[in-house]
Amino acid sequence: MNERWQLRSNRSLPVDAAGVSDAHHIDWIGCSIMGVVNVSPDSFSDGGLHFDVGDAVAHGLALARDGALVVDVGGESTRPGAADIPLDAELERVIPVIERLAAEGNVLISVDTRKAAVAAAAVAVGANIVNDVAGLRDPEMVAICAEMGVPVVIVHMQGSPTTMQLDPRYDDVVGEVVGWMEEQADVALAAGVPSVLLDPGLGFGKTLEHNLALLRALPLSQRFPVLIGASRKRTVEQLAGRASVQRRDPGSIAIHLWAAQRGAAMVRVHDVPGHREAMQVDRALRNASYTPG
Repeated sequence: MNERWQLRSNRSLPVDAAGVSDAHHIDWIGCSIMGVVNVSPDSFSDGGLHFDVGDAVAHGLALARDGALVVDVGGESTRPGAADIPLDAELERVIPVIERLAAEGNVLISVDTRKAAVAAAAVAVGANIVNDVAGLRDPEMVAICAEMGVPVVIVHMQGSPTTMQLDPRYDDVVGEVVGWMEEQADVALAAGVPSVLLDPGLGFGKTLEHNLALLRALPLSQRFPVLIGASRKRTVEQLAGRASVQRRDPGSIAIHLWAAQRGAAMVRVHDVPGHREAMQVDRALRNASYTPG
C-alpha cells in the first residue's frame, strides 16, 4: 500500500489542492479516494439528491473536505438498462456544477461522461480529468483529451448501459478486460493523452463471477494505475444480502479495502468519510512503525 502514483496533465492544476505537487502533476501514495457527485434524476444510488446545482456543488466541496482527492461529476446515469440522454441535457446538468466547483474551492474535478463534447466543455471550465465509461472507444474523445492535455480514466464496459447486463460473456474475463484496457491506454498515450487510469468496470457487462475474478486478480496491470469502483453496486447486494442501496456502504468499504491492499491506486465511492476512516485504520495496522500521535 506504499505505491506512489502520478497522473500527468498538460493543463494547470489547483496548486493548493491535496496531493498536487506542482502545476502539472497529481501525486499521491497508496490508494486515494474519488468521490461521486451524480447530477442526474435517475442514478441508481442517489438519483435526484444532488440534481440542483447548488446542492451538487455543496456536496462536491463536502466530499473534498471529507478526504476525496478527486470529485467525479456526472450527469448521465450509466446504471444497467439506462438510456442515453441528449447532449444538451448532459451539458446543462454538469457544466454549471463543474464551473462553480472550480471557482469555489481547491478541488480536483473529473467529469464522468461518454461524450467528447461534454468532456471538452467540462475541461474548458475547470475539470482536470476525464472519466470515460466508454473507455475511449470514440476517436473524438481521444483527440479532445489529447488536445486539451488531460488524463483519462479508461473504463471497460461490454456493450452499453442499455445492453451491458443482458448476457455478459467472456472466455477469459481477466485477460480480455486487462488486454483491452491496456490497448486503449497505448492508443491514448500515442495520440498525446498525458496519462491514464484503468477501471475494469465492475458491473459494466459483468456477472458476479466476472467481478470477483477481476478483484481477485488485482493489481490487474503492471503498466498502469488501476481504479476500482464497486460502491453500492449490485455486487455488494449479491455478496452481503443488502437489497437497499443505501445500506451497501459497509460492503463497499470491504471491497475497496481489498482493492487498496492489492495495489489499486484509487477507489470511486459514495461514502467518502467511511472509506477514509477505514483506510486510515488499515494503513496504521499495516505500518509496523506506526505509533499513535
